[in-house]
Amino acid sequence: MILVAQVSDTHFDLGTRNAERVERVMTFLADLRRKPDAILVTGDITDSGKAEQYAEARVALVSDIPVYPLPGNHDDRANFRTALLGEPAATTPINNAHRIGELTVALLDSSVPGEAGGALSEETYDWLARVLADAPADGPILLAMHHPPVHLHSPIIDGITLADPERLAALVAGDERILGVLTGHAHSAATTTFGGRPLLVAPSTASVLGGEWELELPHHVMDYAPDPAVALHVIDENHNLTTHFRPVPMGGYLGVQPD
Repeated sequence: MILVAQVSDTHFDLGTRNAERVERVMTFLADLRRKPDAILVTGDITDSGKAEQYAEARVALVSDIPVYPLPGNHDDRANFRTALLGEPAATTPINNAHRIGELTVALLDSSVPGEAGGALSEETYDWLARVLADAPADGPILLAMHHPPVHLHSPIIDGITLADPERLAALVAGDERILGVLTGHAHSAATTTFGGRPLLVAPSTASVLGGEWELELPHHVMDYAPDPAVALHVIDENHNLTTHFRPVPMGGYLGVQPD
């Protein structure tokens, strides 16, 4: 079994609230009886892309578990690289692939500098083609990015999803090794299908964004009351994908209650 945790939309802003919520989530994951094999952080690491916010994130996200972040629309590629990844500054897409046991995880940069909506560049598609060509012929694959490529019935997110989703859908449908697509951006856990595979949208650690059935714009949009939450993706020996969405209480007892 492979266990992959997904944390999303942390929005580090140099305030204590969002940082403390991420620290609580990281403690929860580290204390699990079966620790995750990796932690994916699917975008909007910071609230405004400042180098100081990435420095804050770098401290809060430190773990004995491998942590693999990707950018979102609130992020800045140059500062993401220098302050979070420790790489030279550049504004090209930040795409990375990682092998977790027999699983290949491709982290796609769907951010578009200066834009809230997302897109995958030709450079990213070329990179993904190489990753898929190099991945084991019988090994499972997960794709992860920030922007959902589907309509989520969210009055905020549906206007700023992934552009040209049909191209990616065709790629997903054409490769049986791809188990699913993981995204963030929506600040709410959601599941649907895309390219004939599960599309799994992780909740935000910072806040919750409701659907069109509960929001009336331009009034209340974000709900800051709920506890942070994470997604836990399980890939079994038969390459079946199961996902649990788990709230992480900021206070109270986690675990088995004593008699």
